[in-house]
Amino acid sequence: MSTTTFAAVSAVKQRSEHAFDVDLSSQWTIGGRPNGGYLLATIGRAAGAVGPHPDVLAASAHYLRSPEPGPAEVEVEPLRAGRGASQVRARLLKDGVPCVEALLTLGTLPAEGQARWAGGLPDPRPTDPDGGVRVPSQTPTGTAAAIFDEVGARLDPESVRTFTEGPRGVGELWGWLTLPGDEPFDPVSLLFAVDAFPPATFDIAASGWVPTLELTAYVRARPAPGPVRVLHRAQLIDDGRVDESCFVWDRTGRLVVQSTQLAGIRLD
Repeated sequence: MSTTTFAAVSAVKQRSEHAFDVDLSSQWTIGGRPNGGYLLATIGRAAGAVGPHPDVLAASAHYLRSPEPGPAEVEVEPLRAGRGASQVRARLLKDGVPCVEALLTLGTLPAEGQARWAGGLPDPRPTDPDGGVRVPSQTPTGTAAAIFDEVGARLDPESVRTFTEGPRGVGELWGWLTLPGDEPFDPVSLLFAVDAFPPATFDIAASGWVPTLELTAYVRARPAPGPVRVLHRAQLIDDGRVDESCFVWDRTGRLVVQSTQLAGIRLD
């Protein structure tokens, strides 16, 4: 298990008013490349340091190329600052080359609250967060996934069959997620949570890793302390691309973040 914190590996150091230095961890990787949610969270941390609003409410990121771990930078361009929300454009660069381009809306999430209506959401099907089986640090096709030595990603017993018996054809993975050292989730780390689980396509057919092309996340609430409940679902595979949705609830059953993403896929 990791000896560092998510806050440390996603830290940003302000170099100028709108530019930040970052150090992309070699441990938060799949196949030696940084996880897309980890990159988006790092961008979100920089965006929250610019302007009047601290919390990312919505983020849409396009992944142009996958950076090597190590020193990189984030540039943030304010677009609008309103009373209740502000918008920024941000990009992550490696050696001056853009790797991720993002648009973000920021605001201030209340400390507490309750959803007025949640009838359109999946049932979170609560289970014991200490149950299940930890996701291995190697994919079913043998790709190294060092990130799963850092985070506590545990699959429900039914979802584990994808890794022990092969794909079920359901296209869903259910489980629980914790950060290193049981660090509490916050609006920044929730941007990582929506991309933390293995691709739901592993439950459909064996493939290499599934690289994200675009990821949109909505942060809905501040989570209660503790693990978060995750549903990762594939919806359609067509023409070498798949769209996946992710829903994340805190331990009280409140949805705290959701996402959709478009990814490339090569099936065996």
